[in-house]
Amino acid sequence: MTEAATGLTQYLDPETASRLGRLDLVARLVVEGFITGLHRSPYHGFSVEFSEHRPYMPGDALRDLDWKALAKTDRMYVKRYEEETNLKAYLMVDVSGSMAFADGDRMTKFRYASCLAAALSYLMLRQRDAVGLVLFRDGLVSFVPPRSVSSHLSVLLRELTAATPEAETSMSPAFHDLAERLSRRGLVVILSDFLDDADEVLSGLRHFRHRGHEVLALQILDPRERDLDFRRSDTRFIDLENTDGASITTQPWHIQEAYRERMEALLARYRRGCAEAGVDYVLLDTQTPFETALSRYLVRRRRLG
Repeated sequence: MTEAATGLTQYLDPETASRLGRLDLVARLVVEGFITGLHRSPYHGFSVEFSEHRPYMPGDALRDLDWKALAKTDRMYVKRYEEETNLKAYLMVDVSGSMAFADGDRMTKFRYASCLAAALSYLMLRQRDAVGLVLFRDGLVSFVPPRSVSSHLSVLLRELTAATPEAETSMSPAFHDLAERLSRRGLVVILSDFLDDADEVLSGLRHFRHRGHEVLALQILDPRERDLDFRRSDTRFIDLENTDGASITTQPWHIQEAYRERMEALLARYRRGCAEAGVDYVLLDTQTPFETALSRYLVRRRRLG
């Protein structure tokens, strides 16, 4: 790889990308780094097909043939146009208080979710797909209808930038509400820590599937939320979803084993429940490279045709 290409792939690292600050820069550089990385991945070939082209089919006008792509890949592609959009995608981002958690100097779960949502938006719009944004906590907070024009990115990013994670989580009402609102079959991508009643959450996810939607559930956790491996003797834990600031001080190593067992049981419940419902489930943490989720999205997108 060239030095420039290597420079782009560094933005697949969440901490590196987050230091850019502005979500428009994060979106563009993460996706460009991702496309660069595709050339040396099992997804080689996506970088042409998913951006602005589709394979040539008998009957297509030769004037729409991309001769440069033919020269580079020895495969025939025609340029896609906005009227060819056949997918509506909805990015659901959790803005409840628990998403504000971060251990030490790490990025918060909400910052990770915002950067990933920005990159997904940029990627979807490059595909000429229509993408909308839904913010939720104990219900729907805001809803930006999907559009496929490139200028729509700034609308989505403004909404993400203005959002603040706060208050309690209750995902199920938001999921059921949105499932009833969406009439046309589409792709629902959920970015959340899913720290809620698993049975209620899975009920909401099944509602989307019942309505014919494809669902990609991205569970985002801080690494310490999985292992409780705090290196301090006395640690104060604050309830980020309680406006009274309720807290408890304890020595994590006393409860670490029991905590890990309960956390693993919750994650196993989501893995099993999503598999049974036909929901694509991906477990991430705030150190997971963005390419993990972006690659999973491309696989799901290809299934939709």
